[in-house]
Amino acid sequence: MSSFLYRLGRSAARARIVVLGAWLLALALAGGLMGLLQQGTDDAFTIPGSQSQDALDHLSHVFPEVSGTSARMVVVLPQGARTDVPAVRSAVESAVRDIERLDQVALVTSPYAENVKNAVSADGRAAIIAIPLDVPQAETTPATKQRLQDIGAGLERRIGAGATVHVGGDAFSNAVPKLSPTEGIGLVIAFLVLFLVFRSLVAAAMPMVTAVFGVAVAVALIFAATVVTPISSTAPMLAVMLGLAVGIDYALFILSRHRDQLGEGLEVEESIARATATAGSAVVFAGITVVIALLGLAVAGIPFLTTMGVAAAFSVCVAVAVAVTATPALLAVAGERLRPRPRRRRPGRERVPLSRRWVRLATRSPIVTIVVVVAALGLCALPAADLRLALPNSGTEAPGTPARDTFDAIARHFGPGYNAPLVVSVDVLDTTDPVGVTDKIAAEIERLDGVAAVPVATPNRKGDTAIIQVVPDSPGDSPQTEALVQRLRDRAEHFRRTYGVATAVTGFTAVGIDVSARLAGALLPFGAVVVGLSLVLLAMVFRSIAVPVKAALGYLLSVGAAFGATSFVFQQGHLAQALGVQHTGSVISFLPIILMGVLFGLAMDYEVFLLSRMREEYVHHRDPHRAIESGFVSASTVVVAAAVIMFAVFAAFVPEGSATIKPIAFSLAVGVFVDAFIVRMTLVPAVLALLGHRAWWLPGGLDRRLPVFDAEGEGLARELRLAGWPAPGSPELVSAEGLRVRDLRGADVFSGVSIHLLPGQVLRVHGPGASALLHALAGRVPALEGDLKVCGHILPQHARAARRAVALIPCREARDPAGDARAALANGARLVVLENLDAVVRTDQRAELARLLARLPDSGPAAAVVSCQDPALVRDLLPPDAVTDLSLDRATAGVR
Repeated sequence: MSSFLYRLGRSAARARIVVLGAWLLALALAGGLMGLLQQGTDDAFTIPGSQSQDALDHLSHVFPEVSGTSARMVVVLPQGARTDVPAVRSAVESAVRDIERLDQVALVTSPYAENVKNAVSADGRAAIIAIPLDVPQAETTPATKQRLQDIGAGLERRIGAGATVHVGGDAFSNAVPKLSPTEGIGLVIAFLVLFLVFRSLVAAAMPMVTAVFGVAVAVALIFAATVVTPISSTAPMLAVMLGLAVGIDYALFILSRHRDQLGEGLEVEESIARATATAGSAVVFAGITVVIALLGLAVAGIPFLTTMGVAAAFSVCVAVAVAVTATPALLAVAGERLRPRPRRRRPGRERVPLSRRWVRLATRSPIVTIVVVVAALGLCALPAADLRLALPNSGTEAPGTPARDTFDAIARHFGPGYNAPLVVSVDVLDTTDPVGVTDKIAAEIERLDGVAAVPVATPNRKGDTAIIQVVPDSPGDSPQTEALVQRLRDRAEHFRRTYGVATAVTGFTAVGIDVSARLAGALLPFGAVVVGLSLVLLAMVFRSIAVPVKAALGYLLSVGAAFGATSFVFQQGHLAQALGVQHTGSVISFLPIILMGVLFGLAMDYEVFLLSRMREEYVHHRDPHRAIESGFVSASTVVVAAAVIMFAVFAAFVPEGSATIKPIAFSLAVGVFVDAFIVRMTLVPAVLALLGHRAWWLPGGLDRRLPVFDAEGEGLARELRLAGWPAPGSPELVSAEGLRVRDLRGADVFSGVSIHLLPGQVLRVHGPGASALLHALAGRVPALEGDLKVCGHILPQHARAARRAVALIPCREARDPAGDARAALANGARLVVLENLDAVVRTDQRAELARLLARLPDSGPAAAVVSCQDPALVRDLLPPDAVTDLSLDRATAGVR
């Protein structure tokens, strides 16, 4: 990865105008596609396979009047007045007739009709006109909504006498979230942080430009994708939040590494290439973790949530692509202007940096630090037990909007349950008395605990399906309403036995309860996937058992604290007014799983950028305490800046964000703050100090089985060091110094091997470990220690390229080893590796191999490496003047 990114960074720097032009063209194309293809967002939350969704889908065919969205008109009179007097009644019924003639209105019934109950409040001051539409909320036209508002305004004028008519309902709710000036505060804070870190306007502006650019491309393409799939309005906003946050941070990491290297005197283009390779590798790793976590939202099996995760993951992918291509191009454009000026040291005692004092404080008594942090975060997580989940409704809209005012008026005059009606569908096809059966079931339901009213109970025109509207006596997001839904479903078997009909509970409220239940059930498997993934990925990066386990436990502490803070504000209502929270009592159903997914990726960002420096120090000096302190001091400034920027971007969406985005942004802001400053920068150093050398231990067998992800570019540093080794333009086909391979138990197979093999030469290897050495030279052993270059390719980094230039022939299994060797040389192989050469016993094969090895200088030129049990058995096969002998003993496998 680091080698690829090194070449990519250098290429982007050299072709900076082309790269930046290509991104500008991509933005133009994305904007054009958005303008031509976008169909608008769709906030129809569906949950296939649930009883509520299946019943709703069935009603769309047999009872279309109740399958679309709905509007409501609420007439409210002053204290002491009544809506059932003739003048008011006449005005309301006239408005009903006007509504009947509107497009998209499925039906409308007067609140005074005989088959409508409970449509007038108990005190007579208010009346509800229910207006079912025949289209979903996303397809309700502005013209229909405007005409309904006009009719409501006309009704208000006709009634007069202080009457108020509210027009709202689901058709008017869930407006598409929009960016507000408040979100810009996050960008301003991010810019100020970058300026304080870099002391340069050019450097501070660069991450801002790349992040905004990446978000623009991603969001434009997300809106264009609405032509092929429904996308909720939350998805683009989530993509904006994540794209800005990670886009700024990723560019910050690359820019910071570039400026550090420039300060060390590196040339601009070389510094860009190395920064892209090293910090860029960590960026790619961090991006992969965020993307995998977001795609893991599909575990819930809910389409709109999967689409949301894919959209947000796409935004992160674009941010990574911009960071490793456009950022190097901009760095090249800036050139020497980014080289930091040498800081003049003031005379007197040198001050100890705050980062060094902080890490010393955290590690002075690691047990005390660990106990305090864990106890404090555990205490913060306690309110999470009260967290209630629900889908957004009109009650989550901002006060003053038609949907919210109508919602509040209904709750005030009729009760909270009237805003959360349930629908019980009844299959009356096999009964001879559909009306009677429907009325009997409605009467039974009306007597159940938790039922406030049953306003409507009627079969459809065909008489095969009936609906019963059930109004709970509690809000839709309350435990009492959830219990009522369960009681209604538990009565299904009773209704089947008594009346011979099948029933199902549906409606928006029931769908929301089912969505919340499905998501709650998905949290455990999703959490297991996320934590398990973190264990594997971090073990790959840091070659440790303790680091991944500690990282996963720290992540769980951060998630718990974020859940607790969210419940504290949005459920219990503390600080709600100060934070501009207009609805308390529940949070959006998919917040927990989104928080877990996004925070996982961001937590791994900080873990990688902080611990990679510590591990680098530990590898060089083998002093765990020095590694913690030095690594923390070198990485903490960038990590703090990244965390502050991330926190600012998320927090900026809280004051003016939509009711859907607000709790997500708040929980992410709290989670980022806790994870970066309390877990990663306080708890992690303490745990590492307590573990000492054990923190960096990984069993040898696992070390060999785990793939290597070079997140800090160690492989690139090795490549650059060995680029001119053993000498510029050296003809050697095999160069090895201090080569070592261990078995699965960690014991040496061989060690201390040095080889310098020229074209035309033959290396004869015998003794224990001979076969392992041949496989290592052939690029078949991934875990190597020491320096090795085969046919100009550094191993193990470029094993695939080396294997194309090396022919490995196991003579014990091959039918025609001489023919295989001849064919390999004819196809361009430069190194022939013959394993167990003494297994060749046929006279004709031995003669052919002897001739082939003798003519090696004329074959490319090429060289050969052979292994055998007894050198005497192959003496006649090898050219005597071109053989180098290597004997591996059992102890050190040194060169003889």
